[in-house]
Amino acid sequence: MLQIEQSNLLIENTLGDRLYPSEENSGSAKLLDRIISDFDFTNYHISTLPDDNTKLLISVYLQCWEDLVRFGVDLYLSKKYTSYSAALTILPASDVETGYNYSLLLDTEAAIAEGVEFSQAMVAELALLKRNAMAAAFESAFNRYDELAQQYSGENTYSEEIQAALQAEPTLLVRHRGDEESIFIKPSFDRVTVVFSTTFKDDTDKIFGKVFLQEFVDARKRSVQTAPQVLFTDKEPPLDIQDVVPRGSVSDNKGYVTFVLFPRHLTKGDRRENCISHIQFFRNYFHYHIKCAKAYMHSRMRFRVKEFLKVLNRAKPENVDDDGKAIDTRKTASGRKFEAGRA
Repeated sequence: MLQIEQSNLLIENTLGDRLYPSEENSGSAKLLDRIISDFDFTNYHISTLPDDNTKLLISVYLQCWEDLVRFGVDLYLSKKYTSYSAALTILPASDVETGYNYSLLLDTEAAIAEGVEFSQAMVAELALLKRNAMAAAFESAFNRYDELAQQYSGENTYSEEIQAALQAEPTLLVRHRGDEESIFIKPSFDRVTVVFSTTFKDDTDKIFGKVFLQEFVDARKRSVQTAPQVLFTDKEPPLDIQDVVPRGSVSDNKGYVTFVLFPRHLTKGDRRENCISHIQFFRNYFHYHIKCAKAYMHSRMRFRVKEFLKVLNRAKPENVDDDGKAIDTRKTASGRKFEAGRA
């Protein structure tokens, strides 16, 4: 299957062309004003300042920004981009570009002066701006898992008091596509449960989705024993999140995909970062492959129809009369035509 890159290629190319241009584009800095829209309605705006073309204003808009603010997205992004402060400035909330949630100011001359290695690392991190923003919610849930695991270490977790406390643990809600689709994250002492609510616009999408999700389940049973547990439910949300799902959101075309992340997936370091990167893009990955599968099947159907038409055209008589009967145009050696019914 094809993989969806976590970084935004258009941002990477735009900033790369600006920081280390080719010989054709070398010279004085030019005016730049570019809007980039992502698959999940995330918008980016990269533009030069009105009075200085060497400085770029980079802004991002996410539908779920208000939810991410509750999980410390500003602090998380600050940790990610502070190391590039020699050329990158995080603007305060009062100076954020109108219509966007978060803005950074890039000094291209300072970045070039820091060297190619510095610029490439900074561009790669800026291309992950949406990933880093969404990661704040998962990082908050994983940190809470660490606290619970330490708190209940050595305790009898089957006791009614502890079970009641774990059941009352708040669920983190990220409405990454507005109220229509959301991500629910429920931390516990021995796992973190991530539930995606997704809406299928077409009935065929729902059928394809069930087939894909069944493959996730079967893959874990066959060979990938270390993979997260995957569950799928129609219409009704899972019990873990029923108290936070808005009433009236039950729909025949709505489904809930549940991932159960175990301690082996939550180990601090590269494994945890890799887990965050993959789990948050599951919804886009899921629907992207549904569309790819439908496109592939349609192309195969069109190919088969063309082949059948060729067979029919070869079997079709070249000359027919008004009644659809074949006209015999064969002639004898002398040039006379065969006449039907004559002995």
